[in-house]
Amino acid sequence: MVEPILEMRGMRKTFHGVTALSNVNLTVLPGQIHAIVGENGAGKSTLMKVLSGVYPHGEYEGEIRYQGKECKFKGIHDSEALGIIIIHQELALVPLLSITENIFLGNEQAKGGVIDWNTSYVKTKALLQKVGLNESPNTLITNLGVGKQQLIEIAKALSKEVKLLILDEPTASLNEKDSDALLELLLELKRQGIACILISHKLNEISKVADAITVLRDGASVATLDCSTEPVSEDLVIRNMVGREMADRYPKRTPNVGDKVFEVKNWTVHHAEHADRKVIKGVDLHVKRGEIVGIAGLMGAGRTELAMSIFGRTYGQNTSGQVFLNGKEVDTSTVQKAINHGIAYVTEDRKGYGLVLDETIAWNTTLANLPAVAKRSVVDEGREFGVAQDFRKKLNIRSPNVFARTVNLSGGNQQKVVLSKWLFSEPEVLILDEPTRGIDVGAKYEIYTIIAQLAAEGKCVLMISSEMPELLGMCDRICVLNEGAFVAEFSAAEATQEKIMRSIVTSGVN
Repeated sequence: MVEPILEMRGMRKTFHGVTALSNVNLTVLPGQIHAIVGENGAGKSTLMKVLSGVYPHGEYEGEIRYQGKECKFKGIHDSEALGIIIIHQELALVPLLSITENIFLGNEQAKGGVIDWNTSYVKTKALLQKVGLNESPNTLITNLGVGKQQLIEIAKALSKEVKLLILDEPTASLNEKDSDALLELLLELKRQGIACILISHKLNEISKVADAITVLRDGASVATLDCSTEPVSEDLVIRNMVGREMADRYPKRTPNVGDKVFEVKNWTVHHAEHADRKVIKGVDLHVKRGEIVGIAGLMGAGRTELAMSIFGRTYGQNTSGQVFLNGKEVDTSTVQKAINHGIAYVTEDRKGYGLVLDETIAWNTTLANLPAVAKRSVVDEGREFGVAQDFRKKLNIRSPNVFARTVNLSGGNQQKVVLSKWLFSEPEVLILDEPTRGIDVGAKYEIYTIIAQLAAEGKCVLMISSEMPELLGMCDRICVLNEGAFVAEFSAAEATQEKIMRSIVTSGVN
């Protein structure tokens, strides 16, 4: 019988009296890809922070055994010294340093206290080959896409002689091609005997590579499924994650589409840095009352650029075109003007642009409409509390209270706070940019239900998503954007993934 490389037994961790982990057990075998899944807030990241020493011994209960020996890590350096390397969802690379400098940052190749750049360069070249990259070791990180940056993080782990690699949502920001390349690399590392713990919400990707799946729910391990003998169905995984059957991934709704409310005509946007390059090329778009319109397209198609340019021209330069609401042209040239006309934009980057993470739920909820909770230009904290408490109940935001800092919330609950902020501004048009990115299936359903309710109330919803099943499951109409122009439009009844993808790959946009 193969001895485990890792055993975690009876793991328990609390934060100020709130239980984050409760009797979690995990066993990983050598050379195994072991997936950990669960709803946001289930305890996945907390468990990995315990394992890697981010939460040191003494701050948790339970036993960690690695390569047959009990470990009591005091910090992340202790776990790395034994070959346990964690790559967080937010990459820890320094943009203005080279690949070589990043790979050996904190682990410099030195002789006599002086960095040996020749040795560093040669080792970097070899590491890049291992992860399938041909870039020069001198290339700056800022000049690389997210997919290649993820591979460089793995090269950095290999430089530390990794034996157990932990990846937290490694494909959350990657396109399909880069995701496939990363998954193939994990399989190659497995063939080399390196064990991997993979945290991901993308069950289709897990099914491609995982040998075993451990499911966490409400801070406890509820099941470990063996994928090595036969495939494990997504429905079984979801049932264990949410503790209930999810026969329908999307809420049932009967669309009640009214008159045209929101319209964009001949919208053109030039690149934010390269004025001679058009990013959006004279597009026309409209949304009717109570309608959910999806925008499909590959990464780089211009979806976010279109949304941001409409919302106060927060992206691009030399923007031209017209925006109409209820048949009347409106000025959306600044964020405040867009908000005043009833347009709201839920960004794809909730942590960078959607929230002030160090502030409370209440503070963030009222941020886009402060006059509504102010008296003589001073925020009335009692009124702010009431508003935040109301949205916390309506959107089922899981937190101790509205004074909790948003940085401590799970991704799904953070997204609900962002939605609360914009719903409090009472918009007529709601632009949602990747509204469920990095969110588990249970929280996704709750977000979908909120979106469906908004449409039922007569709001115009424009929904950008990289997940085609999401667009197909939620939208009344889908517009396909490619290279800055719309190349196809499908009703809900006629749209399929194949048709959408075919329209992208066969369109020739100049």
